[in-house]
Amino acid sequence: MPGRIREQSIVEVREKARIDEVVSQYVTLRHAGGGSQKGLCPFHDEKSPSFNVNPSRGFYHCFGCGEGGDVISFVMKLDGLNFGEAVERLAEKYGVQLQREEGDDRDDRPRGPQRGKLVEAHRVAQEFYAEQLATPAALPARQFLAERSFDQSHADMFGIGFSPQGGEELFRHLRQRGFSQEEVVAAGLVKLGRSAYDAFRGRLMWPIRDASGDTIGFGARRILEDDRIEAKYLNTSETSIYKKSQVLYGIDLARKEMAKSSQAVVVEGYTDVMACHLSGVGTAVATCGTAFGDDHSRVLRRFLHDHEEFRGEVIFAFDGDAAGQKAALKTFAGDQNFVSQTYVAVEPDGLDPCDLRLKKGDAAVRELVARRVPLYRFVLSNVVGKYDLDRADGRVDALREGARLVSSIRDRSKVDAFARELAGMVGADPEDARNEVRRAAKRPAQPPRTDDRRARQPEPEPTPAPAPRRQVPDLRDPRFALERETLKLVIQHPMAIGRTTGDIGGNDFLHPTYRAVWELVAAAGGPAAGSGDPGWAGRIRDGASDPEVSAAISALAVEPLRTIKEPDAAYVAEHVFKLLELTAARRIADIKSKLQRTNPVEHPEEFNRMFGELAALEAHRRALRDRLGGSTL
Repeated sequence: MPGRIREQSIVEVREKARIDEVVSQYVTLRHAGGGSQKGLCPFHDEKSPSFNVNPSRGFYHCFGCGEGGDVISFVMKLDGLNFGEAVERLAEKYGVQLQREEGDDRDDRPRGPQRGKLVEAHRVAQEFYAEQLATPAALPARQFLAERSFDQSHADMFGIGFSPQGGEELFRHLRQRGFSQEEVVAAGLVKLGRSAYDAFRGRLMWPIRDASGDTIGFGARRILEDDRIEAKYLNTSETSIYKKSQVLYGIDLARKEMAKSSQAVVVEGYTDVMACHLSGVGTAVATCGTAFGDDHSRVLRRFLHDHEEFRGEVIFAFDGDAAGQKAALKTFAGDQNFVSQTYVAVEPDGLDPCDLRLKKGDAAVRELVARRVPLYRFVLSNVVGKYDLDRADGRVDALREGARLVSSIRDRSKVDAFARELAGMVGADPEDARNEVRRAAKRPAQPPRTDDRRARQPEPEPTPAPAPRRQVPDLRDPRFALERETLKLVIQHPMAIGRTTGDIGGNDFLHPTYRAVWELVAAAGGPAAGSGDPGWAGRIRDGASDPEVSAAISALAVEPLRTIKEPDAAYVAEHVFKLLELTAARRIADIKSKLQRTNPVEHPEEFNRMFGELAALEAHRRALRDRLGGSTL
């Protein structure tokens, strides 16, 4: 349609398309105070959330990469649209009738089909395929579903359909609905040879949807014996709206539950996703005809709210065969994309979630996820399991290959823990394992071993490198802002903070430097001992033997507080009780993690003890919140 969009229509789009509602289709947002919401930036990789959305003002801004703007610019940037396309897309979604300037033939839109038309073509195609599933020709498709315990209501839930075998039925249907040949070809629904023909013929069809629920592609399974294409699965080719490396099947159904539970379950196929969701595992997703990669990780992280301050879990359900183990190794290589803990769920009988549900019921699928084991432990077990650990040379070989795997980890903070785990599996001394990991890091990469019995040449032992200087996080890292502000109160206003800090201990400070500062304060008698002492800060600083701790005390003594008023009881309580609450939250998370890994039948006493401790901690945390609320009134 010619003519530029009227300014009044653009204003109406901005009013009806709430920035927080649109952004939440791509990013999990959490309240950040002051009417703002916060999440992980979709425009760059980050470990801590710096992407802020202010619904009242209708703007977003990332303090990490600097991207910002309104709802229209957000859609333009994220989906690669120009201004006119973004306005049209939002207008269509939020029911705005666009008005255009009369007599102005200029148009913002680029040549070629618009995104809205491609999405609409997929919606029409999905409805067409769903109707075809009821036809006599689709009997093999219905039998395929029934054999896997999926009925018509399940097909409706996931939008499953059938593509006719003729070859032109969908093309004719789309043309009758007003779509041009250029549009349906650009959408990937139709291909061109001597003439136009349907991209999918005689196959069971799964619509692949983006996070907002728009169908952007299809997965098609071979079900007819006379299908001339041997591939079991076909997927939509890459289009302007479908990028397989960025798409996860089931994300439209799973994203809300992911945000709620901070869990994602990655399975291998469409029927596995269906089986999980129908069994009560509502966080299941799958890749679409490609291996799980870095872009998929980024998609999950945005919906998991995966960052340093809030850790969830990503569970990979691999087959127990060699292919599954290979997939686990590949996933392990990208494990550091996540802050969340990564796990593997493998059925001992080698059944995938679909077959597991069919043979053992819904509860078995839920139990499969509940029995997950840490990814690194699964991978290391597979490596060590190839060797005969009853033989000395087998233990040596297992330690060396495991060490090569551990040394490949980019996140150096995890290396020591993995080395200890490897030592326990092999039955070696932890220090020997750490030394072997250091040696492996210096060796050139070697191809995987193919013959366990090959002759080994003795390797020269490299001279041990000097221990690296301890690396500590930046003192101004936002993760430690609460610790910093609390210690500023302790150093600058010991009289104001008084005995409020009686419950604080060294474990409440995660940063080692801040923990050392607190230990000096405690050794000096606590903040109450500094009341009325003008030399209090100097006395604390004089007790420091570490230059970094001494410098930190100096900074804490002069840096202004984050309030222009004299700190009162409410300000003090806000920081002290929040600090204690965070410690309680970390302890609660640790116990929950242990509970998840503890079988209550095999270890009832340990399970009940931890459950009681968890209840006490939850009560303690509620009491802290009550005290915090009372102090700010």
